[in-house]
Amino acid sequence: MLATRAAVVETMTSVTATTSSESPGLSASAGRGARAGSPRQRLQKLLAVPGYDPCRVNDLLLLRPDTDGRTAAGLTEESGNRHVVFFHGDIQNFEEEMALQPEGAQWLSWSLEQVALTLGRRFPDRHVWVVRAGRMYLHKFSSYRNFVESNMFGAPEHSPYSPDSGAFLQLRALLSHGMERANLPNPPRPEGGADSLLSGFSLAVVGFSKGCVVLNQMVYELAGARADLQMCHFVEGVSDMYWLDGGHPGGSETWVTNKQLLKELASSEVSVHAHVTPYEVCDPMRAWVGHEHGHFIRTLEEFGARPSKNLHFEDEPPSIENHFRVIQEF
Repeated sequence: MLATRAAVVETMTSVTATTSSESPGLSASAGRGARAGSPRQRLQKLLAVPGYDPCRVNDLLLLRPDTDGRTAAGLTEESGNRHVVFFHGDIQNFEEEMALQPEGAQWLSWSLEQVALTLGRRFPDRHVWVVRAGRMYLHKFSSYRNFVESNMFGAPEHSPYSPDSGAFLQLRALLSHGMERANLPNPPRPEGGADSLLSGFSLAVVGFSKGCVVLNQMVYELAGARADLQMCHFVEGVSDMYWLDGGHPGGSETWVTNKQLLKELASSEVSVHAHVTPYEVCDPMRAWVGHEHGHFIRTLEEFGARPSKNLHFEDEPPSIENHFRVIQEF
């Protein structure tokens, strides 16, 4: 299942590529054609999408909802304003780049394109966005430095909310510019405000492995973002947060453990989901990961939240294969 698959690489030409030097977005006819075809044909690559700072760019993959049997009006009403954003882990990259790297080629089944298609099956009525990390050190280590201060290996330095930087600001700007480039209606305005979102906007945020550092940073920012009149409406649109087997190379703060921060999360309208495997939470060499995960869950429950929690593959030996498989199982 995890072996290199030549067929995957051969089908890469079906992915629509858009570079930053081209005119923003697809034409209306191209957008309609992409929505009408197979899952691969509904997948669009958007390169160098700017965030809140034009220098803070991220590449995006967009998988549009499958609208077979539904009208364009139905898309607007049912799923046109519902989104899922995914932050990947180490090794994961675009297929063509993974295929060129000895360490990456063996994990092509978990490329960003394949993950987008998997999420499309999990969330068939939503627009699925996969955010590529701003830096891939040695083609291996993902660093989300556009969202949270991070070293070259991706270990984060979390900080409170700032109206001038941070995870919420970067995410809102990426969605705004990405939706504009993809010709999607009603993108959020980068500057925020009460009328910056169409009614019904809904966003689920999913982090896998290293990608969970972005979700952790959002928790650090939550109180300040909810109090900021320019940001609070965007934050209110976040319906769900999924932590999938979080991990990073730092020696602590793999999971948020600060009680005040978790109290804020528990008091929000966000539904919290934590899916883990023995690869992360049962590793005796990194025992703090399991301890922090337990503290995260218990503290949220103490404050009245009801996080969904799942330990997958608990009867199997810890393995990186099962670490990746949580993306399919959550």
